[in-house]
Amino acid sequence: MTTAQDRRTEDETGAAEALVTEDAEPAGDGDGGETYQLHLDVSVEQSGPCRKHVRVTVPREDLDHFYSDAVGELLSSAEVPGFRKGHVPQALVEKRFRKELSDQVKQKVLLQSLEEVSESEELDPINEPDIDVESLEIPEEGDFTYEFEVEVRPEFDLPDYTGLVIKRPTRTISEADVDVYLARFLKQYEEPVPHEGPAERGDHVNASVEFRHEGRPLRRIADLTVELKPVLQFSDAQIEGFDALMDGVRAGETREADLTVSSEAELLAMRGETVHATFQVKGVRRVRRPELTREFLERIGVETEEGLRDVVRKILERQVLFQQRQAVREQVLNQITASADWDLPEELVLRQVENAIRREILEMQQAGFTTPQIQARENEIRQRAVTTTRQALKEHFVLDKIATEKGLSVGEPEIAAEIQLMAMQRGESPRRVRARLQKSGMIENLEAQIRERMAVDVVLSQARFEDVPMDLPIDDRIEAVPQSICGAASEPVTVPVGADED
Repeated sequence: MTTAQDRRTEDETGAAEALVTEDAEPAGDGDGGETYQLHLDVSVEQSGPCRKHVRVTVPREDLDHFYSDAVGELLSSAEVPGFRKGHVPQALVEKRFRKELSDQVKQKVLLQSLEEVSESEELDPINEPDIDVESLEIPEEGDFTYEFEVEVRPEFDLPDYTGLVIKRPTRTISEADVDVYLARFLKQYEEPVPHEGPAERGDHVNASVEFRHEGRPLRRIADLTVELKPVLQFSDAQIEGFDALMDGVRAGETREADLTVSSEAELLAMRGETVHATFQVKGVRRVRRPELTREFLERIGVETEEGLRDVVRKILERQVLFQQRQAVREQVLNQITASADWDLPEELVLRQVENAIRREILEMQQAGFTTPQIQARENEIRQRAVTTTRQALKEHFVLDKIATEKGLSVGEPEIAAEIQLMAMQRGESPRRVRARLQKSGMIENLEAQIRERMAVDVVLSQARFEDVPMDLPIDDRIEAVPQSICGAASEPVTVPVGADED
């Protein structure tokens, strides 16, 4: 089924193309004339949030037309022993190729009727219709009727988005800000060395971890290395006061803690449940901060310490812009979606969880955030994924409608410019960045992200701003682990580091 407007959410596909074979074509009149128009009887009913039930009846006269075309094609091409090609009696062709004729008629009827229904009823599907094609049979007599369910875009009127008042966070990067971030930046180059004494905050502990629920084993991570920070965060739960819990621990000792599973964890039965964690410590490591020698600076691509500080300053400035854009976007979306009280199907929300996470991670990568910061954000999103995604979908539909009304589109130049920027920030070639985005399926996320940003810019061009001071997005309290304690979380989008499981 082709959509009424040429736009897609991340999981939207052309429905009709998925239902029929690639070589099926709309039926013509056989002489190069216009496409034959069906005489359909169509009824459409609302069957749930963003979901419609469609019943289509194709009259006998239309079926006979398609059947006649199919027979005519076979008469000129059928090969039957004892007859010259093109001279096989029609009755024999119809008998010998009965199944082939029926399948061909079904393909053409479905393809064309779905297209005509989409146009005439102004359906705007966001995924494939729920049709069991294999079970459908064209009757030998009478009309052909089929039914299907399809998810469609919500119907709503855009709110007035002119003249919004937006508080815009601002900050000038200071030398103290650079000092704080530089210390974090250098962490990725620290060298851990074995430490025989008791562990302190900032040390790394290697341990096996067993999670139990109501006394029964739930999951075991055989080898986990984490830094001692105030919060140890998994994708579906976290331990507060983790540094205090592990303070003074030595190799061979055990520490235990209770934690509560997120109310939006993937495993429904475990939401809100208490889980007992036992850490069996294998070793303690203390990290050694690298010296800013000439060799080290050249290794990371700068010539001097001041050059390194300039790089850090630029990173912080990008992060300020990221925070500013996020804050402004959030206010814009909160105001223009305040009246979006329409419901969304739960199945759609769950399918979009991963796309929502990918979109946010992509933006953070573009802004130059570190892998630990991105992982912490991913875990945070996963712990409240359903609520966050439901709101994100509503925002998407509102922004998409604005973009459609304003005729906004994203071309290759815009995509290439974004990839070039990401490549510069990560010290990679644009070709490599593009290949990674394509392989992970995130190139479509990038295109949707750009289009939504353009829609936000339309709103902002008509807004009034009030500047307010902001804090830097630096939170060193969280040690994020890309794993679930329940063992049911989706594969993480970011790359797991320092954690292997049985």
